[in-house]
Amino acid sequence: MIEEDNVLVPEDGQAIEITPNEEIVDIPETEEIEQSVSPFTEENEYNELREKLAQVMAECRKIVVGQDDIVELMLICLVCEGHILLEGVPGVAKTLVAKTFAKTIDSEFSRIQFTPDLMPSDIIGTSIFNPSDGQFTFKRGPVFSNVILIDEINRSPAKTQSALFEVMEEKQISYDGKTYQMKFPYIVVATQNPVEQEGTYSLPEAQLDRFLMKIIINYPSFENELMILERFKSELGKVDLSEVNAILNVDDLRYLQVKTKEIEVSNDLLHYIVKLVHETRNHPDIYLGASPRASLAILKTVKMAAILRGRSFVIPDDIQYLLPLILGHRIILTPEAEISGKTPYTVINDIVKTVEVPR
Repeated sequence: MIEEDNVLVPEDGQAIEITPNEEIVDIPETEEIEQSVSPFTEENEYNELREKLAQVMAECRKIVVGQDDIVELMLICLVCEGHILLEGVPGVAKTLVAKTFAKTIDSEFSRIQFTPDLMPSDIIGTSIFNPSDGQFTFKRGPVFSNVILIDEINRSPAKTQSALFEVMEEKQISYDGKTYQMKFPYIVVATQNPVEQEGTYSLPEAQLDRFLMKIIINYPSFENELMILERFKSELGKVDLSEVNAILNVDDLRYLQVKTKEIEVSNDLLHYIVKLVHETRNHPDIYLGASPRASLAILKTVKMAAILRGRSFVIPDDIQYLLPLILGHRIILTPEAEISGKTPYTVINDIVKTVEVPR
């Protein structure tokens, strides 16, 4: 997924024109959150939020070059309590952008490297016998964190992948008759390589549907790759993330959620979302269309997108911008469409062109 001259271009897809990013907006101090009763449109509620979100982008730019759109989408998923699947060939900074983004959040971080011999207990935890009291104690696994990076999620078999179902959807783990709740915020950022298939296990549709967005990371442009070399020409070894500072804390994210709920979505736009999703269930090139979970995902994310652009209301451009990212991994094309060279993104672009845009 790349952005060129204000045009969003999914992988091998046709372009969808989007509006340029407007200024990013602001948040009051923690103690003002519960006391604030002023309307969202008042300018004094934007200043600090604009500064904080701009700082997140600035901190990520210290390490990652040319990935501002990816960081913005990750921020949308974080506030909307959704998960992200990053797909790209090796070496395009999938893991690096996830680790850098996690550093900007004042929370716990864990990384899980998926391998063919990884077991579910390696992820969620297991019971350990304590000989001193003769009792079993549950030792929590790496999923008990706030930001979880799963590297090469398609390297582990279905048995291990399915261990993520409950925690990704319900933010909890059930083990040995007990339920353990995850702390807020909770986001899973998974990566996968679409090229190398040997020794991999494709994610089933039920697992893919747990991800709020699937983001394609392509090769950098010539200018961005030159900037990468200039920035790291005097560096040896691994990239040092110690200079990246935490910007957002739990109170900031909670307040962003409060303001996201206040964003206005007109009835015409609700009908527009439903028409787009319904069209995926009736399109001749689509074997499996999007579910109501996709409709809800669009509704949640477009509100946060409006905040990032300094608006208290959603416009059709917000929906068209996020639609390929939310639907691309949720639809299955017919064999005939795949043979003809079509992709989910080209079909989604066709749907956008056929459905009337509200005025």
